[in-house]
Amino acid sequence: MTAAPALRRAAPSDARPAADVWLRSFAAALPGVVRAHSDDEVRDWFRHVVVPRHETWVAEAADGTGLVGVMVLDEAELSQLYLAPGWRGRGLGDRFVALAKERRPDGLGLWTFQVNTPAHRFYERHGFVAVEWTDGSTNEEREPDVRYVWRPDQPPTAWSPGPA
Repeated sequence: MTAAPALRRAAPSDARPAADVWLRSFAAALPGVVRAHSDDEVRDWFRHVVVPRHETWVAEAADGTGLVGVMVLDEAELSQLYLAPGWRGRGLGDRFVALAKERRPDGLGLWTFQVNTPAHRFYERHGFVAVEWTDGSTNEEREPDVRYVWRPDQPPTAWSPGPA
């Protein structure tokens, strides 16, 4: 059995490998979603914005092969959670969400694309509740999305009216 990846705060030198995890994960999980930015633009965004300005966490493989996950907290927003494709379904996302809840005990919000039904199941399993659906007109990808929230004092509900 492989040792669990270590979760740690990202350092400036993690920006490119974290961006590469994001790029691989996005391509694997959302093949039908057209990205709004090139690979180089995503890498620049991680280097100049994500890592230096936001609370960014990474998962580093115990075998020394590099980063296998990235999570970004922006105030009370879980703004990014991406895992290298081979690491999905192995508990790493669960560890990141537990860390996010620990870091933001008053609650969290996040957006995910409507087509990403595995993400819906994942977040709902962790007590997040879908509260808003959009046609995508306000995101860069122009892809319909859904907003989820988690509050520690609010039990999860099965309320899911779906897109209006």
